[in-house]
Amino acid sequence: MKQVLVIALLCGSLSIVCCQPRNTPPAVTPGPVLAASDQSFLDSLQRDTFRYFWDTANPANGLIPDRAPSPSFSSIAAVGFGLTAYLVGVERGYVTRQQAADRTLRTLRFFATAPQSEQASGVAGYKGFFYHFLDMKTGERFKQVELSTIDTALLLGGILSAQSYFDQNTPAETEIRQLADQIYGRVDWTWIQARRPFVSMGWHPETGFIKNDWTGYNEGMLLYVLALGSPTHPVGAEVWPAWTKSYPWATFYDQSHVNFDPLFGHQYSHVWIDFRGIQDAYMRGKGIDYAENSRRATYANRAYCMANPAKWQDYSSTIWGLTACDGPNDTTVAGRQFFSYRARGAASTQIVDDGTIAPTAAGGSMAFAPEICLPALRAIKTKYGSKVYGQYGFLDAFNPTYRYASVSANGPTTNGWFDKDYLGIDQGPILLMAENLRTEFIWNLMKKNPHIRRGLVKAGFTGGWLR
Repeated sequence: MKQVLVIALLCGSLSIVCCQPRNTPPAVTPGPVLAASDQSFLDSLQRDTFRYFWDTANPANGLIPDRAPSPSFSSIAAVGFGLTAYLVGVERGYVTRQQAADRTLRTLRFFATAPQSEQASGVAGYKGFFYHFLDMKTGERFKQVELSTIDTALLLGGILSAQSYFDQNTPAETEIRQLADQIYGRVDWTWIQARRPFVSMGWHPETGFIKNDWTGYNEGMLLYVLALGSPTHPVGAEVWPAWTKSYPWATFYDQSHVNFDPLFGHQYSHVWIDFRGIQDAYMRGKGIDYAENSRRATYANRAYCMANPAKWQDYSSTIWGLTACDGPNDTTVAGRQFFSYRARGAASTQIVDDGTIAPTAAGGSMAFAPEICLPALRAIKTKYGSKVYGQYGFLDAFNPTYRYASVSANGPTTNGWFDKDYLGIDQGPILLMAENLRTEFIWNLMKKNPHIRRGLVKAGFTGGWLR
């Protein structure tokens, strides 16, 4: 029988409340009491990170760039994070409710009316799904990217959060709710089940369905909840037990959990869904919930970095965090392999580690394990200063080990490599999970959304707030 440490934050210090066997998931309790210094840190972090979404979006169509300040196409997943970010902006007083409603309405009007067909160009999507990347100005498919099921799901997470938030009977807010139902209801989840019961990762007009499906364990939980909850084209309930049957449960660095190496897979679905205290059949069998699973994955990620088997520069108890992010270069130098953009991570499934740390790894897990994530974010900002933190909060990634000027795309790197860009899909979890940690705002908002609840119930979740 496993023993679980229950940890509380009291006045900025840690105290062990109890250590006892646990066979049932923890009850949902109020968030931790954060020290004043942590509250101040989060005040500035959230305000700065919010500006990424507000400042960089195309105000005409609401599209948000994949990255900035480098010129970029739009990421529909970044738009999803941005739509929820606007709601945090209202609650935090960064923008007015009317400003957020106007921006949201323009965004939803774009997605509701953007051309959809099987054509390879001149369109934004097909069968209700949208292409992974869109041109920032025209809103049309960028080059030959895939029609993406997961990125459409992340976009829908933002759209449904807006639907639940804008509940007033004004013309703008009424239209937001109607457009949200229209956009979500148009998605034909059954069409993209190329190999039932699973949902394919995507489709290309040139070659058809992508050969891979959403199996294993990853960020696809949100996708299947939305596919199950669809009021128009739902997938069958058999998909969820088939999905969980492929889970890789294992112990990695003393943490027994469903493994997936990059931390974003343990974070994205949790931005919108509070999995604390609710369980499907799989987690009932394990005696935990998915929030506890993500907490364990976060601890395992940190423990691996602390052990630092590859002896990368600066890894420690407060300098850690492996997930998908930018990197210095695709090259091998002095026997060490480095990557540019890559899904880095550490788990029993695989280890991908080139010494690159992403602040979003700790940032996206704040709501699960603030006692280790907040010290990490603060230490990273303190140690590296303006090299890692700028106008829009944390830059995407850094690699203290990479000091090879002769192969650097960005010139001399005598003090390591530091990213020049912010990435929307990494800024989003930082901002939104900070809010869930502090107020549970997004979690509580989405508990009111009938589509989310329907999908969870159909997947077999019971207990907690679903009662």
